[in-house]
Amino acid sequence: MIKDPVCDMEIETQSAAAKRDHMGQTFYFCSTRCAETFDANPHQYMRQETAVAEKSAVEPVIDPICGMAVDPESAAATRQREGQTFYFCSTRCVETFDAGQAMAGNGAKLLAGSATTGFNPELSGPLKVDLPISGLTCSTCVISVERGLQNVPGVSDVHVNFTLDKAHVTYDPAQSSVSDLVSAVKKSGYKVGAADMRARLTPGLHCASCVRFIEEALYSTPGVLAATVNPGTELVQINYVPGLADFAAIKAAIESTGYKAARPIESEETVDDETAAHKREYQSLMRKFWFATAISIPVMLVAYPELPWLYLPNLFVGEASEALIRWLFILSAVVTLPVMAFSGGQFFTGAWSSFKRHSADMNTLIALGTSAAWIYSTVALIIPAIFPEGTATPFYDVTAVVTALVVLGQALEVRAKGQTSQAIRKLLDLQAKTARVLRDGQEIEIPVEEVLVGDIIVVRPGDKIPVDGEIINGRSALDESMVTGESLPVDKTVGDEVIGATVNTTGSFKFRATKVGKDTALAQIVKMVQDAMGSKAPIARLVDVVSSYFVPTVMIISILTFLVWFNFGPSQALAFAIITAVTVLIIACPCAVGMAVPMSLVAGVGKGAEHGVLIRNGEALQTASQLKIIVLDKTGTITKGKPELTDVLVNEQLSMNNEQLLRLAASADRLSEHPLAQAIVDGAKAQGVDVIEPAEFEAVPGHGVETVVAGQQVLVGNIKLMQRHEIDARAIESDVRRLQGEGKTAMYVAVDGRAAGVVAVADTIKEDSIQAIQVMRDVGLEVIMLTGDNERTALAIARQVGIQRVLADVLPEDKAQEVHMLKVGGNKVGMVGDGINDAPALVEADVGFAIGTGTDVAIEAADITLMSGSLKGVAYAIEISRATMRNAKQSLFGAFGYNSLGIPIAAGVLYPFFGLLLSPLLAGAAMAASSVTVVSNANRLRFFKAKSFTETAEKIA
Repeated sequence: MIKDPVCDMEIETQSAAAKRDHMGQTFYFCSTRCAETFDANPHQYMRQETAVAEKSAVEPVIDPICGMAVDPESAAATRQREGQTFYFCSTRCVETFDAGQAMAGNGAKLLAGSATTGFNPELSGPLKVDLPISGLTCSTCVISVERGLQNVPGVSDVHVNFTLDKAHVTYDPAQSSVSDLVSAVKKSGYKVGAADMRARLTPGLHCASCVRFIEEALYSTPGVLAATVNPGTELVQINYVPGLADFAAIKAAIESTGYKAARPIESEETVDDETAAHKREYQSLMRKFWFATAISIPVMLVAYPELPWLYLPNLFVGEASEALIRWLFILSAVVTLPVMAFSGGQFFTGAWSSFKRHSADMNTLIALGTSAAWIYSTVALIIPAIFPEGTATPFYDVTAVVTALVVLGQALEVRAKGQTSQAIRKLLDLQAKTARVLRDGQEIEIPVEEVLVGDIIVVRPGDKIPVDGEIINGRSALDESMVTGESLPVDKTVGDEVIGATVNTTGSFKFRATKVGKDTALAQIVKMVQDAMGSKAPIARLVDVVSSYFVPTVMIISILTFLVWFNFGPSQALAFAIITAVTVLIIACPCAVGMAVPMSLVAGVGKGAEHGVLIRNGEALQTASQLKIIVLDKTGTITKGKPELTDVLVNEQLSMNNEQLLRLAASADRLSEHPLAQAIVDGAKAQGVDVIEPAEFEAVPGHGVETVVAGQQVLVGNIKLMQRHEIDARAIESDVRRLQGEGKTAMYVAVDGRAAGVVAVADTIKEDSIQAIQVMRDVGLEVIMLTGDNERTALAIARQVGIQRVLADVLPEDKAQEVHMLKVGGNKVGMVGDGINDAPALVEADVGFAIGTGTDVAIEAADITLMSGSLKGVAYAIEISRATMRNAKQSLFGAFGYNSLGIPIAAGVLYPFFGLLLSPLLAGAAMAASSVTVVSNANRLRFFKAKSFTETAEKIA
């Protein structure tokens, strides 16, 4: 038996449909289709095992065209070029090589190089790139990937090397990008081996309009697939292909925009580091503010000699002379220079960086406004004759005071930013610093960082759990509220898992460490929350586009304002023109527009984490606020997912009580491994009933168990078991039907040939499912149950929890299709599940909610994870998402409203009607206040409470 090289099917050489000889090897095929596929590109089907078996003593070389490893001795052809020998696996590759050389010799455009190394942007020819592909399991996978890549515009050559798991692609960068190639691979059903990197920007990202410039610079870096800059957290998240991009390239791209990437965060950055960075930036800005303020106050007091009550020298000399006034203005010019250089230096360096990349941002507006005021004042002071009479008035106070106010606004903004990660900080504050570990038979206390997997850790009442693990001795109740959001302590005993950073309340126990460091549940939660905080909601991307056009528009308005006032203004037209143009530049606040959504997103995601609701990204949060339908899986979602004993009913014709019947039934099932039998045994033990081992035991498949307990024959099973032993069960059939109608599994119990009663088990409803479903209905959601159970059981559960629409008897593979059908008509559909068979449906839904107590596959496929395993988390997630988007829209409305009103007023539209002209000082104060207001509004989410829970609880009660 040999294998077909295309489809890997095993065939007999005698019965092969076709065969081919290639490079000294004979290949056999199961069908003519496989043979034709082989003929199209034979070199990719050269078997790795054959190559190994016939490996030459000579080291293999790489075919320069397809990247395949070639034995020099068995190469199909060779070529000599510029003192170097090239080896080829096939005549096709050598022909491609010859054609390329001929074109180069005829003056054709050369390759621009590799996207990995040697890239020359000056050459416009195609690029070569190697993409690592994961998921290649057979030769047919290669064909799928190659076809997908060949359909990308601009791709001229594709070869997928199955042995090396790499795709070698030549493409035209003018027609497509690496991101397009990656998308094509994904559409083919495979993945490119991409990685994620997070980098913190050096403090100073105050201008939200810069976000787009940084992202565009990153997207233009070869190998970068996605880039997101969050001005709220000052983090850059990059998805890239290792080998095509690295931190050096990413750092260079960021620095080309005038900002700096402080470092890559390979390991998780602590919140303490983040807090310290915010604190340092806040202190630096406050030093600049106080310096500017110290200069601004005296400058203001000598800036208006025409106002005797405000002019400070009048208090000492009666009436100041022209010479004194002039010298005081000269002094103001000198002392405001340090203000511009020290307190406002970042505005000028930022403006220069923007100028070099042919763009403009908030720094440009402030730098232009303050410097224009200073230059105008200085020229008016030195050469007053060139100005119309009465217009040669210095405005040095504008330069100093505006700088002070804007820097103060930035400082308050930084301080508010530091409060948005409060949820993470609360989590990490609970983390234990030390652990009591048993080593060499002794109990020692060590730093939590030194705990190893497998260590036995001793926990006493009141201790914090240092790492994740499994209890091996003792029992207690743990406060897991900071992880799950549930306030009630959770009972733990031998075999139960414990989570690091939770708090032990009463008992003592020992547990074995299973996860430490970055692998703990808390570390994963923090990472997920920080990643979500760094992501963007779709609305934020639209705002970024608006912000990128905002500053140039303001500059154009400022110039038009100057021209209108200069040509049509009153007698002091030049002074009015300067003042209004500067005021327009100063009052405009792109920060307020760009920060509105990110700051709300950061606060909302953090608030969700406090209640055990982990939102994966901003898109999920925004979409959750738009949901109309919520689909709930039954088992493990609405119910506990584990059968429990619910009813024990005795045949009234027998002299036996419930406890006696339960003892016999549980003893009969003691040796059974069936889940329903175990539920009866566990239920009896929980009620304090003694369970003994049966003298005889036989499990009858599909029927039940036949046993002898304490000398009595005891049968526990279904009606088939009763019929098998010819037992009359009519006396208890009504009870059985009633229990089945309630969605329970009823089992007959017979003792010594007579029907003794019924025991029932059921997958019981979670304690808070009814309340949570009522909340969902109250917030306007249509709630649907989706289950593979039979319709009778599903309807019984639905009635108990208040669900009116049920989709029952749905096979696991059909769940995603059912969700898809619900989306028809534009409805936004959420899906809640906990099992492996729920994963496709979670992906198909607009928002997938995974129960945190479920499988890792479901959690990975979901957009929102509920750590507590309670449906209350679904309702809370929707409430917090709606509150977050409402908060963001409020901030956006305020920001756009502020700029829409402030800029025209600054331009002087009120002057012709009311004689009012806005002072640049008030404009600076308004600009600083607007960005602080946006951040403060976002922080209101920290005090958000889901009132509907309380209202619904009272309604249900």
